[in-house]
Amino acid sequence: MSGAPERELDGEASCHVGGTGARRPACAPCGRPLRARAALWEHGSVTEHTATDRTTPLAERSADDLASFAREQQEAYAALKERGLKLDLTRGKPASEQLDLANDLLALPKGWTDASGTDTRNYGGLEGLRELREMFAELLWVAPEQVVAGGNSSLTMMKDTLVDLLLHGGVDSPRPWSQEEKVTFICPVPGYDRHFTLLQSFGIEMVTVPMHDDGPDAEAVATLVAEDPSIKGMWIVPTYANPSGSVVSQEVAARLASMETAAPDFKIFWDNAYALHHLTADEAKSADVLSLAAAAGHPHRPVMFASTSKITWAGAGVAFLAGSVETVKWYLGHLGKGSIGPDKVNQLRHAQFFGSAQGVRDHMVKHREIIAPKFAEVERVLTERLGGLEVATWTRPKGGYFVSLDVLDGTASRVVQLAKDAGVALTPAGSSFPLGDDPRDRNIRLAPTFPPLGQVTEAMEAVATCVLLAAAEQVAERWA
Repeated sequence: MSGAPERELDGEASCHVGGTGARRPACAPCGRPLRARAALWEHGSVTEHTATDRTTPLAERSADDLASFAREQQEAYAALKERGLKLDLTRGKPASEQLDLANDLLALPKGWTDASGTDTRNYGGLEGLRELREMFAELLWVAPEQVVAGGNSSLTMMKDTLVDLLLHGGVDSPRPWSQEEKVTFICPVPGYDRHFTLLQSFGIEMVTVPMHDDGPDAEAVATLVAEDPSIKGMWIVPTYANPSGSVVSQEVAARLASMETAAPDFKIFWDNAYALHHLTADEAKSADVLSLAAAAGHPHRPVMFASTSKITWAGAGVAFLAGSVETVKWYLGHLGKGSIGPDKVNQLRHAQFFGSAQGVRDHMVKHREIIAPKFAEVERVLTERLGGLEVATWTRPKGGYFVSLDVLDGTASRVVQLAKDAGVALTPAGSSFPLGDDPRDRNIRLAPTFPPLGQVTEAMEAVATCVLLAAAEQVAERWA
């Protein structure tokens, strides 16, 4: 059997998922046919690695050859289990070596006043330090007046924004979202599990659309939002998306920014977590969604989020929110009810540590030198072990923290369980889909940044063995 699934209409691939936990049919149509197009999560699209035919695909082998192949994989897996491994590829965390790059923060700040002479040790400055906002405004392609510098977590900013919309409505809302009959979000898949979990916790329903190499299927999104006023927003990780590595093009961003929506207060939650996390010298530039939306007459539609969590320290960074000037005022107005200001001392040390926007860019080159070899090793092992057998496809991202691996339909859960039993922890199968429900049971997110390079090699060799065994088991069942 080939790792590439049959083509299907994107409209058939989209599925509604109840935010309260109730599962609906995995491929329920969204109400009208959408254009047919190969989705990244179906075919791997442009970033798929198509291996050379160095070996015979399983689908072309005889019954005897398949039986021999299955025995070989069983023996290899038994030997793997005897090694007593304890490896982890579950979360996209910076390695200790990456965290060490920012250890000079421990000697900062020098003094305690910011550029305007304000004492950062005291109350106030809800919007964050001006010099740090100016620095990251340049990096995020927005004006400083459109940026808020906050605490450590951008996910907290996302949650606060969502809560404020539910309780109060947005700048352009006719009423609080909680007063609507229901609220629905569009979720490109594969996507970020914490986005889905956040929506589920508030009972917000989710409808999926395919993620392509240039971003979510904009025409599928436009069709959905044009007819359903309950669709109030969508998630996008626009640059080096989690887990596919996709980069939203300027054309796709323009379509999303300008499309007509049944809900007058539709929001794009633009989670630019990996905007600066390049793996090659060919650095992708994030689409300027705020300018595009303003030009299209929808200035309040995008709300952008970012942070230094994977730039300096994941546990002591600075998060950012950006939007229209009115959106920033709206956000700060609600934030001020429960805060008198962020940790400005930490913001000051970050401003001094980087010095400028170019200082941030230079710092990210050091990160690339550490983690790029790990991604190269993932690619090497998958190519050498799985190439030509047509049992898997995978992405070759140019940035971000993940590799998206698609195995044979119906085997992802088995691969993850086999790996667990052999001492290799992987993100649960289906994590990149709402409610953990991958209708094909084929996608696995690989996170190679945290372990040392040698452990990445060991873990990927183990993953390859598990993929091959699961494939052999499935093919054997079909021959039985």
